[in-house]
Amino acid sequence: MAILWSRQVGDTRYEVRSAGATRRLYTNGVLHSQYNERQPVTGSVWDLLMLPAFFRDPKTIRRVLVLGVGGGAVLRQLHRFIAPDTLIGVDIEGVHLDIARRYFNVTPEIATLVEADARTWLAAYDGPPFDLVIDDLFGHVDGESERAIAMDTGWARALLKQLAPQGVLVANFPDRAAFSASALAMSRQLRKRFAACYRFTTPMNQNAVAACLREPASRADLRRQLARVPALDTRRKSCRLRFRVYREG
Repeated sequence: MAILWSRQVGDTRYEVRSAGATRRLYTNGVLHSQYNERQPVTGSVWDLLMLPAFFRDPKTIRRVLVLGVGGGAVLRQLHRFIAPDTLIGVDIEGVHLDIARRYFNVTPEIATLVEADARTWLAAYDGPPFDLVIDDLFGHVDGESERAIAMDTGWARALLKQLAPQGVLVANFPDRAAFSASALAMSRQLRKRFAACYRFTTPMNQNAVAACLREPASRADLRRQLARVPALDTRRKSCRLRFRVYREG
């Protein structure tokens, strides 16, 4: 794997590496993004962040907010498979946003990139709500990734405030235990505000990705929508998706 670019900023080392046509972003040795123009489905956690959009007809997902950009792999996937009218990515690290633009080709036509603390930006936001909100806010400690903002009741409510009445809230957790300890799983009051909640996993990672839906939808609905897109149709041998989805609660 070749190193295309690297930079040391204080205690943080950023690297962009290539493996063929695949681009990977590492921050202090932790893989934050992976994308390949020719194979936009990764088989990894980034797929899981996009997939919950397909509980609904993707044509109805017009406004999308992604908190935690990294290199922008999820933004590229959303643009490719959902094509929302508005796609906003917020990241506290300007270096990540520069990398997303330079090496992952996240152009202004694909997404609006904002350098800001997600809490501050979300609290100040006064525009229309989003059909899909993705919380992928991760940092790193001792070479291991961990959530940057705890999914407690306060943070969950802040996210819900900006979610449309028929919206989908997606949140990435390091593992199932982290999800089970979160307000999305523990708070009965919060769970009452959703019609359904699902957990996605992939053999490639330990991550658990929660998808909380304000309108009822089933796993059959998800599979049916995915089957309309050849690259996402798991019945095809060429499909690179590798995931399981579980109903929670």
